[in-house]
Amino acid sequence: MERLITARGEKTPMGKNCRPCISGKFIIVNGQKFYIKGVTYGTFRPDENGQQYPPPDTVEKDFSMMAEMGINAVRTYTVPPLYMLDLASRFGLKLMIGLPWEQHITFLDDKERIAGIMDRVREGVRSCRQHEAILCFAIGNEIPSPIVRWYGPEAIQRFIRRLYQVVKEEDPRALVTYVNYPTTEYLRLDFLDFDCFNVYLETEEKLKRYLFRLHNLSGNRPLVLAEIGLDSLRNGPEKQADVLNWQVRNIFSGGCAGTFVFAWTDEWWRGGLDIEDWDFGLVTRDRQPKPALSAVAKVFAEAPFQGEAELPLISVVVCTYNGSPTIRDTLNGLMTLDYPNFEVIVVSDGSTDGVESIIREYPFRLIVTANRGLSSARNTGMYASQGEIVAYIDDDAYPDPQWLKYLAYAFMHSDHAGIGGPNIAPEGDGSIAACVANAPGGPVHVLTTDEIAEHIPGCNMAFRRSALLEIGGCDPLFRSAGDDVDLCWRIQYSGKTIGFHPGAMVWHHRRNSVKMYWKQQKGYGKAEALLELKWPEKYNNLGHLSWAGHIYGNGLTLPLTFRKDKIFHGTWGAALFQSVYQQASPFVSMVLLMPEWYLVIFFLAMISALSIFWNSLLYAVPLLVASVLPVLFQAGRSAAKAYKDRRFASVSEYLKAWALTTILHMIQPVARLYGRIQHGLTPWRKRCSGKPWLHMILRKSDIQQLWHEKWRSSEDWLTLVEQDLLDKKVRIRRSGQFDEWDLQASCGLFAGGRGMLVIEEHGQGKQMLKFKTWAHLNTFGLVIVSVLLILSVLAYFDRQFITMAIFYAISMLIIVQYIIDAAMAMSELTESFSQLAHLEKERQLAETRELPVIPNVILVNAKQKRNKIFRELEEKTSLTQLVEAGE
Repeated sequence: MERLITARGEKTPMGKNCRPCISGKFIIVNGQKFYIKGVTYGTFRPDENGQQYPPPDTVEKDFSMMAEMGINAVRTYTVPPLYMLDLASRFGLKLMIGLPWEQHITFLDDKERIAGIMDRVREGVRSCRQHEAILCFAIGNEIPSPIVRWYGPEAIQRFIRRLYQVVKEEDPRALVTYVNYPTTEYLRLDFLDFDCFNVYLETEEKLKRYLFRLHNLSGNRPLVLAEIGLDSLRNGPEKQADVLNWQVRNIFSGGCAGTFVFAWTDEWWRGGLDIEDWDFGLVTRDRQPKPALSAVAKVFAEAPFQGEAELPLISVVVCTYNGSPTIRDTLNGLMTLDYPNFEVIVVSDGSTDGVESIIREYPFRLIVTANRGLSSARNTGMYASQGEIVAYIDDDAYPDPQWLKYLAYAFMHSDHAGIGGPNIAPEGDGSIAACVANAPGGPVHVLTTDEIAEHIPGCNMAFRRSALLEIGGCDPLFRSAGDDVDLCWRIQYSGKTIGFHPGAMVWHHRRNSVKMYWKQQKGYGKAEALLELKWPEKYNNLGHLSWAGHIYGNGLTLPLTFRKDKIFHGTWGAALFQSVYQQASPFVSMVLLMPEWYLVIFFLAMISALSIFWNSLLYAVPLLVASVLPVLFQAGRSAAKAYKDRRFASVSEYLKAWALTTILHMIQPVARLYGRIQHGLTPWRKRCSGKPWLHMILRKSDIQQLWHEKWRSSEDWLTLVEQDLLDKKVRIRRSGQFDEWDLQASCGLFAGGRGMLVIEEHGQGKQMLKFKTWAHLNTFGLVIVSVLLILSVLAYFDRQFITMAIFYAISMLIIVQYIIDAAMAMSELTESFSQLAHLEKERQLAETRELPVIPNVILVNAKQKRNKIFRELEEKTSLTQLVEAGE
């Protein structure tokens, strides 16, 4: 029998009575994606037997009416009697069963109460007897925020985990969730099978934004809205229908696995009273339909999307180089796409493994080229495409059936130039691939907000074709990696934005051997070196890239910090939306995460090795151990977190997975560092074209002057200097609000230069510009020199002359490099300022020949601005020719 592999690694038979399971961002029932189109049911006034449900005939009528209206799921707040489960099965309904307990009081104070809660939860699961109508169990519903604040989130998280484990002990294959709400959204419940939130937002834009936030909190797990609704008593039946219409549409199109509308009927009992001043039901207390029922039924019938008439043509481009081991999965996945208007273009970039014969088995367009690299292949597919949108997927990935629909919806409802989605590692690829999926260095997305992306990985990215053509597609410089990063940055530099849609999901195979993983990470190191050559401003002096946004994905190495995140509770805990605010990690803990930290370990190892000549250097061994232990701790801790909520067949299986993942966490930065150094991205790299002129070395500072007769602001002038430095690959930094300098330039690791501009205003727009530059010494390098000199002195007094000479020579080399680095940086600053005078002469020449004058208006984008100035000059190449001809 064919088997479905779930996201948690459970193999489930795909048949009529298949238990619900999780697959990525969605729930699977009977082998098919199950979108929850549900309503809440209850709570009702208890009868004489204490039963909180209507008589069986009423329940039967309700369930029958629900099924007729396209409802497929019902949420209950208490454990239903067996007859309700049978009726639900009869009408094709799935039940989300609430397991109630006294969560509104300080329940953790009494051990007997805790034991009683566990027993009742256990008994509630047992009473259902693994019924086929069960969708999942909800082990709680909105623990009040004052209770969470009273005990602290960690204690509540541990308790919910215990309830989760109780359910799994009774029914290991049952899905388990907890229904949260915005006031306690900060609870970290990653062990749940999927996330549920009750959300009542009556503004469409606010709901859309909050859905993105909830998706980012849920990660790769499904998100279900367990309650939405509007009171028809206060707002009117028509308003209720209108609000529910856009609420449900946005929930489905936003990538959620479904929703429950609160409630089926206005009949509602709570706290010993019939609630009669709220009417949230789709039907009245006597079961008369409201307009909202028809509105919801219509949306449910179309879910997850509305109509297909105006969907744009999408060109799916698959680039492959010897991808025969995995490309069949890709092509089979493309065959199952649920989208009416798309084409598939497969570009074989000089493959030699017979992959082209596999591609020809499918009704897709094949383009065969010589081996020119990934970027060239992506461009080939782009130029051959006919679609308004070009979607890229790798040859080791395959899409969710609704992948293109989510992308199309996101493009149709935004101005984004590009949109990406999550890529999730499928189970069943082997134990090593599973470990690699939980190791650092995988394809991740970087978000600056809950919706706006700084980077989307190449295995799942789509762009408007016009935006790609405008920037010339991918840069052929990047043959195997880095093309997606460069493409995203260039799109953003052009003034456009990149979005992220959590529903546009693809499955992405991870490397299935340590050797392949090492090769991949080494290649990423090479890509970083190429990116630094093109985007030096993105990298610091050590050669490390710092993203502006937040990185999302599995396998991230946790920093060595024990700081607790702060939770915004509001005054007296009264905030409606209480969120976690992560404190910035200490600088030391962030340095430990950088691949360059391994250079520090190597340096300490070399000093320790010199103890052969001088025994006193054995004191460096504890420092070496101290530098290695944090790396080991971070790797082990990160690996343990990855498997914290995963079930293993045995302890030995867990230990094997943890050990290998720990090793991968340690070798990944080494591989990246090796790739970087191999291709020139080193802390001691030189990116300047300037020369360390003697006068720069001898002077502490240098002042230049420029007379200008057309007024510009200081910001305009500094921006031109800044961009000239960037074009020459100089690493620059703008001053902060408290700095007494304007620009800092760095050409090496140990020293740099700083510049300050002052403008004398002489009236009628005339200005005298003065630019002062001086050397800036790096404290890090000074510390190293000081340590080496001290060691050389100590070695001298201990008569260890060989060791003394080594330390002294290294310190002198660093001092010389200090002087050269400072002089080069100052030279670059002064030369860039001199370019302003050159520009002014060309402007005056242009004016005398009645040619277009370089605009004074400074563009928002610095690079666009300077490039436009020089482009206009280059277009007037006849200027030089005219001058030379004497005209």
